[in-house]
Amino acid sequence: MLVNFLQTRAVTARHLYILGDLFEVWLGDDDPAPEHQDVIRLLRQLGETTDLFFIAGNRDFLLGNDFARANNITLLDEPHALLLDNTRVLLLHGDLLCTDDHDYQAFRSMVRAPAWQADFLAKPLSLRKQMAAQMRTYSIEAMAQKSMQIMDVNVNAVENCFREHETQIIIHGHTHRPAIHTCGSDLSRIVLGDWDREPSFLSWTQQQGFKLHDPRIT
Repeated sequence: MLVNFLQTRAVTARHLYILGDLFEVWLGDDDPAPEHQDVIRLLRQLGETTDLFFIAGNRDFLLGNDFARANNITLLDEPHALLLDNTRVLLLHGDLLCTDDHDYQAFRSMVRAPAWQADFLAKPLSLRKQMAAQMRTYSIEAMAQKSMQIMDVNVNAVENCFREHETQIIIHGHTHRPAIHTCGSDLSRIVLGDWDREPSFLSWTQQQGFKLHDPRIT
């Protein structure tokens, strides 16, 4: 489904922002994982005509500068602010808003630390694969014991994000519950869905504004 999107709809865009979890797992720019190659090839081609931007997700936070340079992608810090037609828009992966999940936030702080990443990437790729598989198994087991509410965004965290960044629209993924939430009279939070079965993407034009394309949205 992603391959089809990159070959069809994406080529009509002037700018494409990817808000993380482009890959199921990314163990470093030196990993020649064959399952990634079709997407990488299409991104490289797309980057010749479309400006590509990437914010790291919880699955591909190790995607680095070598990959970005080789594939015409600009890496963005999180969160990233845009000004669209005089409207301030904030882009982020979304996991930072899930503050009720204390175990996950502790894990995120650990693996996003530069020292941890440097140590992990210095290990042989075979060892990195073993470690990633162990962390994935632990994550699945931990998620099975958590409520959906804990793994969703925290209302106070969302309100603080609007206020701290003085933004009118927040766009994120991670929770994979596609919807456009109204947060007060002039604030909106747009949530992108996952790509497991159906495409989910957001478009913006000056004429029509934002439109969330997801078959789960009625």
